[in-house]
Amino acid sequence: MGTHRTFIATYIMASQRNGTLYVGMTSNLHARVWKHKTHTFPGFTDDNAVTRLVWYERHQWVVDAIRREKRLKKWMRDWKLKLIEDANPEWLDLAADWYPVNDPDWTPPPEDD
Repeated sequence: MGTHRTFIATYIMASQRNGTLYVGMTSNLHARVWKHKTHTFPGFTDDNAVTRLVWYERHQWVVDAIRREKRLKKWMRDWKLKLIEDANPEWLDLAADWYPVNDPDWTPPPEDD
């Protein structure tokens, strides 16, 4: 059983305002964002410092999240920027307060997907 922060989502991470974007989906957004922030994934997001959660959308079913992810990945960049700006005009890191700071006993959440 997941925590209150566990839900299926399609999401967009960014390196900075109008920076490099990454579109993904997960059944545990809290754990997945942690992995992006701590550079756990070698490759694109790590190489481009894509660590800010700037947009996400909850889904009831994994198939819907996957469908939305595939659709967003085909979108033109301008459309993605508008999607982010409409929901988060300041490009705030929506996960900025999700993780404890300076807590040596804290461990990252598990991720099953």
